[in-house]
Amino acid sequence: MSKISIVPFGKTNLYVSRIGLGLAALGRPGYINLGHGKDLEENYNIDAMQNRSSDILTAAANAGITYFDTARSYGKAEEFLNHWLRTNHHTDCVVGSKWGYEYTAEWNVTAQHHEVKNHNLELLKKQWGESIDILQEQLNIYHIHSATLESGVLDNEEVLDQLWNIKEKNTVVGLSLSGTKQAETLEKALGIQRDGVHLFQSVQATYNILERSAATLLEEAAYQGWGIIIKEVFANGRLTERNNESDFNDAKQKLQFIAQKHNVGIDAIALAFVLSQPWVSTALSGATTFEMLEANLKGNQLQLDLMDFQMLDELVEESENYWAKRSSLEWN
Repeated sequence: MSKISIVPFGKTNLYVSRIGLGLAALGRPGYINLGHGKDLEENYNIDAMQNRSSDILTAAANAGITYFDTARSYGKAEEFLNHWLRTNHHTDCVVGSKWGYEYTAEWNVTAQHHEVKNHNLELLKKQWGESIDILQEQLNIYHIHSATLESGVLDNEEVLDQLWNIKEKNTVVGLSLSGTKQAETLEKALGIQRDGVHLFQSVQATYNILERSAATLLEEAAYQGWGIIIKEVFANGRLTERNNESDFNDAKQKLQFIAQKHNVGIDAIALAFVLSQPWVSTALSGATTFEMLEANLKGNQLQLDLMDFQMLDELVEESENYWAKRSSLEWN
């Protein structure tokens, strides 16, 4: 397997692997990835899940991954990551976490609400303190979790002042995006500056074969010196062999054709597509098994050709349709 490149994270002083590992599916029993419950073998014992997380983290690090992504709402993901970092003395990793959602599923696979969004100052102070208590000096990047125009977080001067204070602690401050207005939200964030200095230096956004609506603004952010983290590379499992939606059959056949040509799986094509964008700093795998991680990593430095890109361009979905489909995915 080809070596994973280490690249500058925008114009910050950080360097990250071009493939990172997200812990959304490793830190809690329930998630919306297709087949998540089966991946965990429906064993939701906390110790068992911590051991699984440690094993996957070790495999990822051995493959060359140095960026690890978590959040306060990912169940016990921060604790699992911290345990692994301290046990294995990994001091050269870059860690990102997020504030703005509270985990409310109480370690259940199904719940009325798995996480509750709140972008006020009180929760920022509370969750920043919790993340620092757990991850300490290992926490390098701190994101607003799913910033939107509707939440008003980018207009909340108290919150922005606190984020400026966090930035002064030598922490890269950023925001993650979600929904149909990713581009508009990012455009507003790009305008938040003091004396010509951006508050934010990092953005984590959804960008994949199916959903590309934020591409132009993400490229602009990279040009402005931000680090760019891509999440949902595999569209929560829709860009894998697991997607058996009848209305996805034609798209799946095209993906399978390209994958067979390169002797890899569909997921590797999805990762290769994202990594083909020069403005991407790191693309996240959300692997929960060794097999999934190995299959994902086959997309590393895989070179797609012009015909591949032309076929993939035919698969782009309307942003509204993409997010409607995502919102219909079941926690499992």
